Amino acid sequence: MFDWFKKKPERIYLDYASATPVCEAAALAAAKAAATFGNPGSIHAEGVQAKRTLENARESIAAELGCKAHEVVFTSGGTEANNLAILGFARKLVMSGPSGRSDLPGLEGQTFQNSLAGTHWVVSSIEHPSVLECFVEIERLGGEVAHVDPDIHGIITPEAVSFALRPNTVFVSIGWGNSEIGTIQPLAQTARVIRDFEKTRYITSQNSEVTPPSSRSLHNIVFHTDAGQASLYQPLQVHSLGVDLLSLDSGKLYGPRGIGALFVGKDVELAPIILGGKQERRLRAGTENVALAAGFAAALTYAASERASESKRLEKLRDHFAREMIAHVSGVAINGSLEHAMPHILNISIPDINSEYVTLALDHEGIALSTKSACREGEASRSHVVEALGGEPWRAQNTLRFSLGRSTNAEDLKRVVHVLASRIESNKA
Repeated sequence: MFDWFKKKPERIYLDYASATPVCEAAALAAAKAAATFGNPGSIHAEGVQAKRTLENARESIAAELGCKAHEVVFTSGGTEANNLAILGFARKLVMSGPSGRSDLPGLEGQTFQNSLAGTHWVVSSIEHPSVLECFVEIERLGGEVAHVDPDIHGIITPEAVSFALRPNTVFVSIGWGNSEIGTIQPLAQTARVIRDFEKTRYITSQNSEVTPPSSRSLHNIVFHTDAGQASLYQPLQVHSLGVDLLSLDSGKLYGPRGIGALFVGKDVELAPIILGGKQERRLRAGTENVALAAGFAAALTYAASERASESKRLEKLRDHFAREMIAHVSGVAINGSLEHAMPHILNISIPDINSEYVTLALDHEGIALSTKSACREGEASRSHVVEALGGEPWRAQNTLRFSLGRSTNAEDLKRVVHVLASRIESNKA
């Protein structure tokens, strides 16, 4: 571990799920690549050098994903990667026209406003806003969307996904590691459920028998996962997971912000959602940011090298942190299951508090945390993730999320428990 991470900060930062600092390896790689100022689309020497640096970064990321380099598409971050996966697939369906979707009822003669009529989509109810908002658009275009709720532990079970599937289902999106409660979803088992369903849905009909397609095509269910949070702590072997699309965000794994990537399986067809040039397999127009790509690749490589040891360290810290919270903070409830979660997130609820007030009070004491996903921080709303778990209504309203990282140590967490307990008691007095 770099000495930079061992330095005790003046403040205690416990919001790594929102943003991570840029690690030394990523900063050095980005700075070196920044000197390569040529446009990677140009054929002169400077352009060729920039293209080589960009493709080296792509190959490095592909190696960590266990896929081909051409299956990695760079984006501006996790949000764009999710949008390209979901809306890019939707746009491809619309562009293919009724003849391309003859197996789905209701597409003939549809206008653009209901151009996805007859299609069925499945998403978990606890996804990041950059996923859920895409499905609002899917519904606006006439698609039918089924939201799958988790069990009380925050797990989207394969059985629940199986129950949601329909003969006209075209797309399933389940996030790998939840950004609020940290739950890890059983993607490989869910993928098997989806593929088993595919084998049977074309077999029989009242008048004819249809043979399932022998290879993946637009007629199959596309399985997407947002792996933005899980990328630090889970091996990213896409084919073992059984997913067709996987989104990554450099800013969540100690890389530079402003860049992400989407794994696009070889048999998945997408249409671009940003129009212009033919960059990134014609899926993402715009001159590529070579420096950010190099920093992203270096951060992911470094994360993989310390994944096992850092996961073990953080899990031990988090579990002790949780026990101390229960012992010293009155009425605290833990949201989700620590047993089936990433090692760096602890989400709690405390009765009779104002989460934003507590967050600001701890900020004043030099402690940074959040109430929920940063993309919804500041909204006057409950946590949609904790609400989906069920339980007492106050739990979704009174959430605090602590996310640990490379600078976190036991002494810092001990201080956090002390300050939080003191603040809660003084507020009651």
